[in-house]
Amino acid sequence: MSEKSDEEIVHLVQSGRTDFFGVLIERYEEKIRRYARKFLSNKEDTDDIIQTVFIKAYVNIQSFDIKRKFSSWLYRIAHNELVNHLRKRRFFSSFNFDVFLPHSIRLRDNETDREVNYQEMRTIIEKCLNRLEMKYREVIIFYYLEELSYQEIADILQLPISTIGVRLSRGREKLKTIYNKIYGQQP
Repeated sequence: MSEKSDEEIVHLVQSGRTDFFGVLIERYEEKIRRYARKFLSNKEDTDDIIQTVFIKAYVNIQSFDIKRKFSSWLYRIAHNELVNHLRKRRFFSSFNFDVFLPHSIRLRDNETDREVNYQEMRTIIEKCLNRLEMKYREVIIFYYLEELSYQEIADILQLPISTIGVRLSRGREKLKTIYNKIYGQQP
């Protein structure tokens, strides 16, 4: 079944072959989990979001237009669920970057090179990203961590491609500014 495209599988599900929905879950569960973990540090909340995303996708599969990309539609559902969850909790600062960093990273200091361990670097990145507005943070996550194209991000967030480019550029600049305010130096 792995040779069929997502859209072909969706068409089968829409035609009454609901057992094929499991193939879509197998393909996307880990990807959606990874995306959700970028915003949530609590495993139970992440599991709840994933379950809700796939339930909503299943319930609304008949409304999916197979001319569009299934992954963008599914990420849009995940995005909406995360925004709703974070609004309810008013908890925009839990950002987990475990998958983003290697065990240690070398930073150039003005006077010497110094080894920064993983935990210190994770703390630095989290501190900076937690101060970044959600609209910039989500574009940075989609582009750099989920490796989505501008078009895919635009489809998920339902924004023009030009807005994605602007938010990505401004987000990077704002991250640099935040870093400099906190640490007083260029990364």
